[in-house]
Amino acid sequence: MIIMQKIYIVEDDNNIRELVVYALNSAGYEVTGFESGEEFFPAITKEPPELVLLDIMLPGEDGLSILARLAQHKPARDIPVIMLTAKSSEYDRIKGLDLGADDYIVKPFSVLELISRVKAVLRRYNANNLGRGDQLVYKNIRMDTKKHDVSIDGVSLNLTFKEFELLHLLLINKGIVLSREKIMNQVWGMDFEGESRTVDMHIKSIRQKLGASGKFIKTIRSVGYKLGE
Repeated sequence: MIIMQKIYIVEDDNNIRELVVYALNSAGYEVTGFESGEEFFPAITKEPPELVLLDIMLPGEDGLSILARLAQHKPARDIPVIMLTAKSSEYDRIKGLDLGADDYIVKPFSVLELISRVKAVLRRYNANNLGRGDQLVYKNIRMDTKKHDVSIDGVSLNLTFKEFELLHLLLINKGIVLSREKIMNQVWGMDFEGESRTVDMHIKSIRQKLGASGKFIKTIRSVGYKLGE
């Protein structure tokens, strides 16, 4: 028996929502559409999907606000999100990435592009969650990859999915300098020029959550970051 991967789309435009549902259903996914966050959150709490497609411009609560809520919503904070937006400005792109989006698609988009992006994000997400050692430790920082938990001196931290992935990359490369471009490519699967601010913002957030242990993440000027000496 084949189990189809579940995808939710939050999009208020009926034509776009129905087109996406039809296209992804035809591609072998189980897709459910929602017009607003008000309908979406009860569903994601009851039965989380493998992926969320989220429009930015929505009536009532907008997509960026919903994305921020997802990062704090325990049943859903590790679910990958692709933003759908009619805006192509750098601000909207970076804002979505800073809040934890995994990718974005600018309208109008082709059905083939949509399916390709969905497959790429799900493939990357699945690869990042396979083959990890259960425990990664540096000084008093401990990561349990099976439980998706990071703790300092036994006290669990509330990291977003992207923060977890970024810290995981630093932990498995202890003592190695990672460029911003490599971090962007490994964690977000993107190689966009000018997106280094997204990496810097996530490093800043991780350091704050690590508290005094944040000092173990070193900034290598004009290059990137490393964990440890």
